[in-house]
Amino acid sequence: MAHLTVEPVGATFGAVVTGFRIAELDDDTWRALHAAWLDHALLIFPGQFLTREQQIAFAKRFGPLEFEMGAISNVKDDGTLRLEKDNDDRMKVLKGNMGWHADSTYMPVQAKGAVFSAEEVPTIGGHTGWADMRAAYDALDDDTREKVSALAAYHSLHYSQSKLGHDTKKSDGEYNGYGLHSGPVPLRPLVKTHPETGRKSLLIGRHAHNIPGMDEAQSERFLEGLVAFACQPPRTYHHAWTPGDVVVWDNRCLLHQATPWDMTQRRIMWHSRIAGDPQTESGAN
Repeated sequence: MAHLTVEPVGATFGAVVTGFRIAELDDDTWRALHAAWLDHALLIFPGQFLTREQQIAFAKRFGPLEFEMGAISNVKDDGTLRLEKDNDDRMKVLKGNMGWHADSTYMPVQAKGAVFSAEEVPTIGGHTGWADMRAAYDALDDDTREKVSALAAYHSLHYSQSKLGHDTKKSDGEYNGYGLHSGPVPLRPLVKTHPETGRKSLLIGRHAHNIPGMDEAQSERFLEGLVAFACQPPRTYHHAWTPGDVVVWDNRCLLHQATPWDMTQRRIMWHSRIAGDPQTESGAN
């Protein structure tokens, strides 16, 4: 077994892990790593430089994948830059990712987590932030905790992207439309119990809307207020990327966001999404 060093990042969650190579992960080290992941929810592995196959294999350690790997990038397939002024569908999705969210809450089954790696990073901005919804739930006053425990919200990528002026019924021919399905809109409780740790957390973010029992404006104000309260230090951590860095996070208790960057500079990131267990991550319709 490798000698893992797990160093907390100084927030209510998150740790930097060194002392081993992901590509050489053995079963004993994996068990220790998985325990650390459940504890810290976000693990950061500097300087790993995984190949595509190695990243996918690592992600599969956590369970079946929702998808194996997708590029999150302002670089087109032909190597040219996607221009911010063009504001096409993919640019609007990149901008949308800058809002606090959890992955695939708008799908029938919410994602379990993700492995994310950096290939090219800009010199200014382009960090990724996470926010601890376990600590946010714990920090609520008693009245608010009781209130949110009885509430749910619908989750939709159509809704969240429409807030940016994105006509999600059309496509520029490049965005594959992932998540922009026409099926039922999942309804999810605002308080989620983690299926492995038993800890409660808030399930909110930019995809959440239309709380049953509230009018649209009241629901929006309430949800925005929760995000503003939840996503504050010491419950947040923003990672400044270096090429070769790899992270894995628990999507069942963290929100995340991209931060703006100078889009005249290239940013190429690779995302492997870990599928949620339908028994615990399915939304009601």
